[in-house]
Amino acid sequence: MIYTLTANPAIDYNVTCDGLAPDCVTRTRDAVYTPNGKGLNVSFALQHFGEPSSILGFFAGFSGRFIVDGARERGCEVFPVWVDGITRVNVFLNSGEHEYNMVNAGAPISRHDEDAMIELIASLPELECLSISGSLPPGTSDGFLDRVVGKVRERGGEVVVDISSPLLRRLLAQRPLLIKPNDDELRDIFGLEVGANDDAGALCALEHLHEEGAQAVLLTMGGAGAYFSDGRHAWFARCTYPVRVLSTVCAGDSTLGAFLSVWYRDRSRVEDGLRLAMATGANVVERAGQGDFARVEEYRGHVEIRQIR
Repeated sequence: MIYTLTANPAIDYNVTCDGLAPDCVTRTRDAVYTPNGKGLNVSFALQHFGEPSSILGFFAGFSGRFIVDGARERGCEVFPVWVDGITRVNVFLNSGEHEYNMVNAGAPISRHDEDAMIELIASLPELECLSISGSLPPGTSDGFLDRVVGKVRERGGEVVVDISSPLLRRLLAQRPLLIKPNDDELRDIFGLEVGANDDAGALCALEHLHEEGAQAVLLTMGGAGAYFSDGRHAWFARCTYPVRVLSTVCAGDSTLGAFLSVWYRDRSRVEDGLRLAMATGANVVERAGQGDFARVEEYRGHVEIRQIR
């Protein structure tokens, strides 16, 4: 079983309107509330593409209950650690011309809450892999993720990491199975730059990440595509279909979940995994929230892949 951990989940409130001006009433065209969080999105994609996945996270109040209920309605088992407060609500507004993202800090957690999560991980049935995604809530101790990874390792499981904080670099010392930085995180955390169609620069960056401890790397670059390396071979993939971007909020998480749904069980199916991942990411950006993956099969026929090493 692939579990996901979302330490700081959220309700995503996706709003679409025709233009945005200050000091006046703006009538919206669409408003969608969805249970969200990076790990939840990974689980939803895994589940959709046939790989059962269960969700771990810290949840609080009415908004936490909304997320847990919504995840269960989508077929994922949820193992919640309930904490005090209210799970955050994030607002993503698309005015037709610009996208505005308003992300809140989240409900704080205590050492007691962290201990409850570690105890939960110690008791999970059939723990093969834990995918750790997203930010940490206020109050999280510096060593929490180290404890999480250590407990998973103690149980013989593997770890996938997709976080945007400098903690990613420290966790590489524990040799995660896969990391999924995007190009901004690559620059901000590791000081490495990779441009569009920059195979040579990508190979150098990927090698650097392997040297720091990553067993495999999926480097996503938005509409410019993605690079993947397993330490021996490397590939570039991109969806060439001209999609209309409405929201990028869930795209990277969905891309990761789609890739894992193929590659985790058969490490030789890199190109199949990349084809599904790129098609999924392209479909998700067309929707507010994660959407229903309705055009993934169509977009798979528009993915170009080349092996670069």
